[in-house]
Amino acid sequence: MTGHPASPSDTPAAKRTAELEELLIDAEADDELVQQTPPALHRPWLLLLGLVLVALNLRPALSSMAPLLSEVSNALGLSAAKAGLLTTLPVLCLGLFAPLAPILARRFGAERVVLGILLTLAGGIILRSSFGEVGLFAGSILAGASIGVIGVLLPGIVKRDFAKHAGTMTGVYTMALCLGAAMAAGASVPLSEHFDQRWAAGLGFWVLPALVAAIFWLPQVGPKHSGHNVAYRVRGLLRDPLAWQVTLYMGLQSSLAYIVFGWLPSILIDRGLTATQAGLVLSGSVIVQLTSSLAAPWLATRGKDQRPAIVVVMLMTLGGLFGCLFAPIDGLWGWAILLGLGQGATFALALTLIVLRSRDAHVAANLSSMAQGFGYTLASMGPFAVGVVHDWTGGWGAVGWIFGLIGLGAIIAGLGAGRSRYVQATCEKL
Repeated sequence: MTGHPASPSDTPAAKRTAELEELLIDAEADDELVQQTPPALHRPWLLLLGLVLVALNLRPALSSMAPLLSEVSNALGLSAAKAGLLTTLPVLCLGLFAPLAPILARRFGAERVVLGILLTLAGGIILRSSFGEVGLFAGSILAGASIGVIGVLLPGIVKRDFAKHAGTMTGVYTMALCLGAAMAAGASVPLSEHFDQRWAAGLGFWVLPALVAAIFWLPQVGPKHSGHNVAYRVRGLLRDPLAWQVTLYMGLQSSLAYIVFGWLPSILIDRGLTATQAGLVLSGSVIVQLTSSLAAPWLATRGKDQRPAIVVVMLMTLGGLFGCLFAPIDGLWGWAILLGLGQGATFALALTLIVLRSRDAHVAANLSSMAQGFGYTLASMGPFAVGVVHDWTGGWGAVGWIFGLIGLGAIIAGLGAGRSRYVQATCEKL
């Protein structure tokens, strides 16, 4: 199959709506054996519970660090540049280790891999909270790598085992991600204070949800199915400008998201908030993302293309960021809500673009892999740059330039990615 830069605008509205009900991109769409493998357990409620618990664990290792970053830096004597590296490494691992997920799934089975990686996630959380500076960085790498692998495999399991309820499960999956991030952002500092100001307890607590998820996921692990794999290969994406525009938009909007995860509480603490208050502001902003992340894909398909929506939601994100950085502190919650609405929508639009710019599931799977692999690697540079600039200047004012440049780059990439056309790619059966 060869894709041409023809417009998808002639696609019936009903078909476009059906496509957008499946924003969870299946990384294993190129492997027909995996798609045809039945669920390991015929108790959907237990599978659903396991999926929700696993999804809840895909953000706490990232969002729990930010409210405690100042305390951790003071305790271990970390410079702002090192703290920036600490916020960068997990995001970098999301991109670097994501391509391993389909390989591991073909070798061991997706359910087995998810169980094993939940245990490595738990190990990473323990490592970073118990073994000083070396453990902090090593554990962050292990946790980020684990999240990168599970984050690629879980959507495929959701779509395979709940094929008739893809739209509902997309909402459930998104809600679980936001809830996990919000809980960790809001509860890590109170947990640390409960255990006599021990930051290690605030970080280490999140090993418990990972172990609980592993226990409830265990029934899904059965004998690996064997058979002949029918695989597909998609060619041409790396040479396609539209595919790179989608990738850049994914990476740049993610960069702003992980800057918020990594640095927003530190910025607010320096503006006069307590660590608990700063964590709650981040938690509230993340919770708000749920509303816009569910609404944005539907709204973005009402017009002839997605360019106006991309500009609006990125301006909302930048407005919220600049408000949190510079506006009077009395109006902080309003800016945090605006930021959450903007960032929830930008991420949902990034997923929407992958679906709408692809002619079929095979192209979408490969475009998603490209956008995540290159995009998250690019995104990791944002938190590191914030740490370096803060180290150089001793303040946060210059960080506004980073926000502005990344946001402008995302708008430029989005104006290309939002055009109503398909990526050029060829898909062939191996």
